Order: sequence, then structure tokens, then C-alpha cells
Amino acid sequence: MFPNYNKISFYLNKYRKKDPWDLVELFEKKIANYSGSKYAVSTDCCTNAIFLCLKYSKKKSSFLTIPEKTYVSVMSAIRMAGYRIKLVKKEWEGSYQLKPLKIVDSALRFSGNMYISETLMCLSFHHRKHLPIGRGGMILTNSFKAYNWLIKARYDGRDMNKNFSKDKIKSVGWHMYMTPEQAAKGLDLLSKISKNNKDLGGSDNYKSLKSLVNVYNKF
Repeated sequence: MFPNYNKISFYLNKYRKKDPWDLVELFEKKIANYSGSKYAVSTDCCTNAIFLCLKYSKKKSSFLTIPEKTYVSVMSAIRMAGYRIKLVKKEWEGSYQLKPLKIVDSALRFSGNMYISETLMCLSFHHRKHLPIGRGGMILTNSFKAYNWLIKARYDGRDMNKNFSKDKIKSVGWHMYMTPEQAAKGLDLLSKISKNNKDLGGSDNYKSLKSLVNVYNKF
């Protein structure tokens, strides 16, 4: 039988925490330690992790270049963030960069010390991925500035440690946070995973999105 992750009190006792959101913070710290980054910011999925990174990054170009074979939601994130899409024929395995930005889609790669320095690296915890929480994502970064912005942006611009009535919201945010229940499951799974994991695939896993790029760019 699967553990009942809705019984948060069990996990608060297990990890000696008082607040359910402490489980989310603990999971982030353990992911950062495992991956080799200074910080990690949890989200509700990898696509929204990419979106938040795009909103944070300074717009150096109106177009972002990605491989023509990837998951369609990446194009959605790019357009919602205000960029247009350029597709290129590029074989990739495990992860790829959204050029010219230093954002990496690493939905199919999860291994110890995998973090690429100076990037915003986006992970997936989909039920078919290495850490199958069911739904969830994470952003790896070494930048405290990025971390400080992303940690609030994913939670409606709020500070998770403050009551809404006392929180002074100073920036726009989105409803894209990971729940304590998801984090509890992630903590259990992370404690059992190997330090060295093979990529779950790459460009060969996906069909070409070439026929859709004009539709998305006109949206």
C-alpha cells in the first residue's frame, strides 16, 4: 500500500517540523544538496518552473530557440512569458537550453551533482520521471537574487512564512507552488534514489513541433 501523504502530522513528526510548509522547504534544501546547487525552488510542475524562469530573466531577444522535438507545453510557457519561438533541428539527451537565456529544461535528467553552474535548471517530478511524485517541479540556481524572486513569485508574490494579513506583497506572483503533501512524498522518494541515474530519453521521445510553431507565434 502507498503511504497516506495527506496525513501531514506523521511527516511533521518524522522530520521534526512544526509547519507543513517546512516540509516544502526541507525538500527544496535536499534537492539542492543532491543536485549540487546552492538553492532550489519548488513549483507545481516543470512547465511552470520554465515559465517563472522566463519571467525572471531579462529579455535579451524576442525569440527563444529550442529543439523542434520537445514537449508542447514548453512552447506554451515561452509564449505566455512574452517571447516568440524559433525551432531548430537539434538532437538532445536529458536536457537542453532555451537559448540565448541560461535556462535549462531538465525534465528527463535527474542525477547527483547535475547542476550546471550559472543556469536556471528546471526539473520534473511527473509520475513518469526519476522522482515520480505525480506532479511537481523544481528550479535549481546558485543565485540568491533569482532564488529570492522565484520563491515569492511561485506563491502569488507572497512570503510563505507570513500570514496573508501581515504580508507586504511588493511584486506580481503566480499560483504555482508545490504542496506539503507533494513534498512529503518527494522526501520519501529522494531518500531511496541513486546518485547516478540514466537520462530518461531526449529528442527521440518527442515528435516535431514544426507544424505548430506558427500557430503559437501568432497567438
